[in-house]
Formats: sequence, structure tokens, C-alpha cells
Amino acid sequence: MHLEEKTLSSEQKFDGIVVKLFVDKVELEDGREATREVIKHPGGVCVVPVDDEGRIYMVRQMRYPFKTVLTEIPAGKLEYGEDPRTCGIRELKEEIGAEAGSFEYLGCLYPTVAYDTEIIHMYLARDLSFGDQDLDEDEFIDVVRLPFAEALEMVYENKLPDSKTQLAILKAARLLNG
Repeated sequence: MHLEEKTLSSEQKFDGIVVKLFVDKVELEDGREATREVIKHPGGVCVVPVDDEGRIYMVRQMRYPFKTVLTEIPAGKLEYGEDPRTCGIRELKEEIGAEAGSFEYLGCLYPTVAYDTEIIHMYLARDLSFGDQDLDEDEFIDVVRLPFAEALEMVYENKLPDSKTQLAILKAARLLNG
């Protein structure tokens, strides 16, 4: 069982609104035991919305753990068992008031592989039409529109530190630029 760890026990220590924390005992490949702390997370979705003029729509919002306002692409948390595409379409409408004629899957990322089960699904949204935002009651965001090339440059200059935003923009650039 090379590179495998067998779960011997799992104890839930915290049951929150978004995450659940477990402390597991595992058997290593050499027979010794170790402890693993695991955050169970339902996952998320992020969307790169690009209009016909090559502009990307992003959001600025407070990110409490870092006590700072970040610029990111629209994103949201999945409900346990929810279809990622359905979530992405909903989040696009909620956060920037847009619907997409084209909604293309860009893949997924595991943002914190050492202790968190979160998986983020990425999409490119094109052929956009706009209406009103439908923000959650505890959500306060500003919508930012800029040329896609400028957002791409912001990734290269480390002005967009959010991992899902960086990776999704880089993947979208490959499709948009051939």
C-alpha cells in the first residue's frame, strides 16, 4: 500500500455552517499511526465572465480572514450535492446580474490539498446579457469591468492573489487567445 494511508478512526470536532472539522487517526504504509486534521467543505464554483468586447467582470469584496478587500471573479459555495454548473449560473446572476449564452467548463482545482476537501469548479461565461444583481442579504460587493488583457496582466503582477481567480483567468486566456 505504497503512498496510501488507512483511516483507523475519524472524530468530528466541529460542525459549522460551511465547514466540518474532523480529526482522523491513520495507519501509514510502514505501520505507524499518525493524526490528520481534515476540513470537510462542500466545494465551490467560480466563473470568468467575458463580454463580446473582451471585457471581464469581476467583484470586489471584503474577505474577512485576511481583513482586506480583494478583487476576484464571481464565485460561490456549493450546497452539499449541488450540480456545479447550476451553482455557477446562479452565482453569475446573483453577483453581477448576468446570464450567459455560453457556459464552458474549465476544470477544477484543489485549493488546499493538505487539510481541506474543497474542490472549486471553474467556468468561462460568454454571450452575456445583464439584468439586476440578486445578492445574498449578508453580501456587499462592487462589480468591476476591465479589459481581459488587463486582468491577465494583474495575474502576472500578483495583483490578484486569489488562487481560483488566477487559475481560471489563465485557463480562460488560453481559450480566448487560441
